[in-house]
Amino acid sequence: MNSADQRTAEGILFTDQYQLSMAQLYFRVGLHERPAQFDHFFRSYPDYGLHAAGYCVTAGLEWLLDWMRDAHVRDADLEYLRGQRNREGGRVFGDDFLDYLRREGNFGAISLRAVPEGRVVHPNVPLTVVRGPLAMAQILETPLLNQLNYQTLIATKAARIREASRAGMVLEFGLRRGQDRGANAGTRAALIGGADFSSNVGISHVLGFPPKGTHAHALVQVFLALGHSELDAFRAYAEVYPDDCLLLVDTVNTLESGVPNAIRVFEELRAKGHRPVGIRLDSGDLAYLAIRSALMLDAAGFPETSIVLSNDLDELVIWQIQTQIAEEARRYGADADAVIHRLVYGVGTRLVTSHGEGALGGVYKLVAMEEQGEWRPTIKIAESPTKLTNPGLKQVWRVYDERGRATADVIALEDEDLPAAERIELRHPTDYSRMRTLEQEQIAAIEPLLVDVLRNGRLVYQLPAIGHMREQRTTDVERLDPGVRRIMNPHIYHVSLTRKLWDLKQELLTRMARS
Repeated sequence: MNSADQRTAEGILFTDQYQLSMAQLYFRVGLHERPAQFDHFFRSYPDYGLHAAGYCVTAGLEWLLDWMRDAHVRDADLEYLRGQRNREGGRVFGDDFLDYLRREGNFGAISLRAVPEGRVVHPNVPLTVVRGPLAMAQILETPLLNQLNYQTLIATKAARIREASRAGMVLEFGLRRGQDRGANAGTRAALIGGADFSSNVGISHVLGFPPKGTHAHALVQVFLALGHSELDAFRAYAEVYPDDCLLLVDTVNTLESGVPNAIRVFEELRAKGHRPVGIRLDSGDLAYLAIRSALMLDAAGFPETSIVLSNDLDELVIWQIQTQIAEEARRYGADADAVIHRLVYGVGTRLVTSHGEGALGGVYKLVAMEEQGEWRPTIKIAESPTKLTNPGLKQVWRVYDERGRATADVIALEDEDLPAAERIELRHPTDYSRMRTLEQEQIAAIEPLLVDVLRNGRLVYQLPAIGHMREQRTTDVERLDPGVRRIMNPHIYHVSLTRKLWDLKQELLTRMARS
């Protein structure tokens, strides 16, 4: 694809056809400039089959803002749209609409509020709120969902892997298995969600992280093919990288060849004043091999060296490995905690592809329209109660209980001041029979989650560095109940509506049922 085609494919036409079709309809009926508000949220956590998430971590906002800043309708885009034909050979888009796009085809009139990247988030809570002219806000739907849904999905997977690692280092190795250039977004999201470093050189440099990696089996195979040995290959690597020597030990035989040869090279490095990093295990029974390798390294005087595990790891596999080590270490005379403490997890395919749940079901729904200076709430009705939207202009508050734990995310109308309320009545979003009341003495703190990001196209928010996002993620996760953080069968976190929003929702449902 040449550069001109790439600008067409990845610019403002990086949207769905139906968004443009609706935008032209709004233009024809005179609604294209009418202020509208859309909410972006997801309806359910990722479910990986054997295990489901109990929370998500939001990511992708900064890259969306970068795209919005540069995206605008170009002459080449207009020519392409002018050439589209319907089934009868007529033009799909008229000159009047295209002239409008030429003048106004950008996001300079869009205002946006969002939950900052790195925050823990939950279903039905607005993550992004878009307000602006109806036509352009509609065109924004597809690229917004594309960019925010994927990075949130991967950041969530990374956070769960971080939890399973029990503070062990996590390396993101997914570039070779990622979805084309989308792997760069996956790496960024993984770094926000819990990975310490990545093997992806380019995006690591852009984001300010040193890339990490070892060597491949091919290095040993090359030396073997040329009549040399595994030991020769290890020595060559150590000579070139004496202060970053981490050796892949399972090309020939892990315990009989790989680890002994690595130890011999480590001894030679130590004699020259260098400190080896460790070994990597990429096949076999990783828990058993980690125990045996740790004992061999300890006996040789290398108790501080790392053992990097790779090969289709995810949070469940890491949990199983640690469980097996805890059960088997004593049999071999090893300290299970010491073995687990030195483990590093190289996570590739299952992280960058979010193995088990390949997409986040994020949606973008109209919640209000302005008419004669007044905002009119609107609601989407569906046969499934879980697909009913929450109408109107809203704010989201996180409520912390007397233990300092996050106890509920409360969706309120924009004019409600929850911190000033004597008590908060919480309603289940769809089940009228489920409610509870929080008294002031049960509440330690309340914070708003949505912040102003864009105001009429102008950035009004200090975009945080990834390091700050990671700190915020750590804080948010630690303030969840342990049951919500569980890898298997997590406890359900409460997302509730205020009584005022609940009543508005019921009023609109009743009104629509009568119409």
